[in-house]
Amino acid sequence: MSTSGARAGDTDLVRAALRVAAEAPSTGDVPIGAVVVDQEGRLLASAHNQREALQDPTAHAEILALRAAAAAHGDGWRLGGCTLAVTVEPCTMCAGALVLARVARVVFGVWEPRTGAVGSLWDVVRDRRLNHRPEVVGGVLADECAALLEDFFADHRE
Repeated sequence: MSTSGARAGDTDLVRAALRVAAEAPSTGDVPIGAVVVDQEGRLLASAHNQREALQDPTAHAEILALRAAAAAHGDGWRLGGCTLAVTVEPCTMCAGALVLARVARVVFGVWEPRTGAVGSLWDVVRDRRLNHRPEVVGGVLADECAALLEDFFADHRE
């Protein structure tokens, strides 16, 4: 799993997620950003982590973006045909939400070997027992996504 399944525009999507992620440090949250676009490439939603800001353990960028995208998309909770792009490989909670929302594609930046659930530690989204399995493209702008996290944690460990 690498950028081999990447499509034109995936880099732009992760770049958009990076811009959103840059807003998170002002809230004290880890800078992770996510965007959701429909099948035509129209932006439905964007969000960054807000666990600290909202005091909510589920306020990951992906969850917040999925909620907002579902409200904008007009098919209830279903996000069929949509792509979610995020700066870091989703965790198990977010991977499960992506499956349940019926997202067509997941595009992400840096792999997360400690908690990643779309290919690193687990592969929740492609479990054959599930009735929906989104396409996964990882490693898009990985160095830029990793640098944002490294800078954040370097500043918070000093």
